[in-house]
Amino acid sequence: MTDHALHSKAFHEAIEEDLLIGSRCLVCGNISVPQRQICPNCHSDQMERIQMNGIGTLATFTVIYVPPTSMADAGYNAKNPYCVGIVALQEGPRISAQIVGLDLSDPATIKIGMPLKQTFVVRGEGESAKKFLAFEPA
Repeated sequence: MTDHALHSKAFHEAIEEDLLIGSRCLVCGNISVPQRQICPNCHSDQMERIQMNGIGTLATFTVIYVPPTSMADAGYNAKNPYCVGIVALQEGPRISAQIVGLDLSDPATIKIGMPLKQTFVVRGEGESAKKFLAFEPA
């Protein structure tokens, strides 16, 4: 089955519309985020696009003080660090994303298992502005 809604471009287009999408295998029920054309579990091509509810828990995280160029360009540095985490979504899959709304001056206050909900951050200005998936405390 060839479904344009299952191509990677559709994932980024959904983010622009404040949606988090994935796919569900119609054969074994496996859920993937981002969406896939082939099930990583049973290798079936019988997949459907689904919308995730955007709720999960923090599985692990790191606070980044020395960012890659793209994040440095967005204003992050040793004095303005950011947090990236793996979020275990309610539907099952895990996804990596920036975690916002935390007290990064005291990382010990960030707790594994804390409830999170999806949000979106915009980096850049004007025509170069781009929206990214993030999570914040629920």
